[in-house]
Amino acid sequence: MTARVDHLVTSGTFSLDGGTWEVDNNVWIVGDESEAVVIDAAHDADAIAAALAGRALRAIVCTHAHDDHIDAAPALAEATGAPVLLHPDDLPLWRLTHPDRAPDGELSDGQTITVAGVELTVLHTPGHAPGAVCLHAPALGTVFTGDTLFSGGPGATGRSFSHFPTIVESIRTRLLTLPPETVVRTGHGDSTTVGEEAPHLQEWIDRGH
Repeated sequence: MTARVDHLVTSGTFSLDGGTWEVDNNVWIVGDESEAVVIDAAHDADAIAAALAGRALRAIVCTHAHDDHIDAAPALAEATGAPVLLHPDDLPLWRLTHPDRAPDGELSDGQTITVAGVELTVLHTPGHAPGAVCLHAPALGTVFTGDTLFSGGPGATGRSFSHFPTIVESIRTRLLTLPPETVVRTGHGDSTTVGEEAPHLQEWIDRGH
């Protein structure tokens, strides 16, 4: 059976540094009719489980540990038996949301996660968060970028644990080097392509946001 990408939008809040904001999150499900992985279990474990439609969940992959991307991960793991995977550099952020429940496994740069015959390669892309990762699926012509790269530029770097020069370097060296037709599936908002974003790198640097 052929692997596909399913898309779910869930709504909730993002809290950090004493502020709270309403947000809509993209939840990505990669798999076929029998198995899948979830990228970013945001806000609503029941809705994500329903979208799985009985498929075996192999992993819950966290692109980073801001609360809006991981708040439903423990409940989804409990419901499905799937392990929660996170880059260890984001454990301090994870503990702000889930102090009593650690992730089940670690993500590391270059690691591959295979589901439905498709390989997802982990790219460590710090900047928005220390342990931020993207997942490149060449066979699907796509990269899942979490909050590292959006349609229109880099993810936010104005809060704790973030750093603008680092995110720009991550995008420049790890994402803009991918084939230009690669579809960029983001943590919030619309998808884009590497080719659409690459010409704007210097503008982002000059803007310094």
